[in-house]
Amino acid sequence: MPGIDACLHEIMALPGARGAAIVDWTSGLALGTAGESPNGDHETTATETAELARAAAEYPAFARDAEPARPPAEPAAGEAKGPPVEDLIVTTRTGYHVLRFVETTFDSSVFLHLWLDRDTGNLALARLRLQQLAERLVLA
Repeated sequence: MPGIDACLHEIMALPGARGAAIVDWTSGLALGTAGESPNGDHETTATETAELARAAAEYPAFARDAEPARPPAEPAAGEAKGPPVEDLIVTTRTGYHVLRFVETTFDSSVFLHLWLDRDTGNLALARLRLQQLAERLVLA
């Protein structure tokens, strides 16, 4: 079970990885970073991606997939308690930004952010690896 540094190291080993971060989407703070940042500043990138993650996790349009409406505080029996969104992919002309939400035993508001080069990266592989890492990540 990897911690923050080991998780970032594994993310950066992905083909085409340019930068990575583990971000708290409530505060917008980066818990850890590796590689480059799209705008040269990891903290600014963390704040900007946290806004996107927060919108996807909290807005009803993303929170419900053709299910009957119910208050977000009342999950159905057997339903996971984390954010309703698993991951987000933002495509730019030169790359991809993949945000993967991390579910924990406590009230988690953490996601993994990978900045992937469009020419040398493999988006499908990156999504699968982020999913695996998010399931194994240990936040202490």
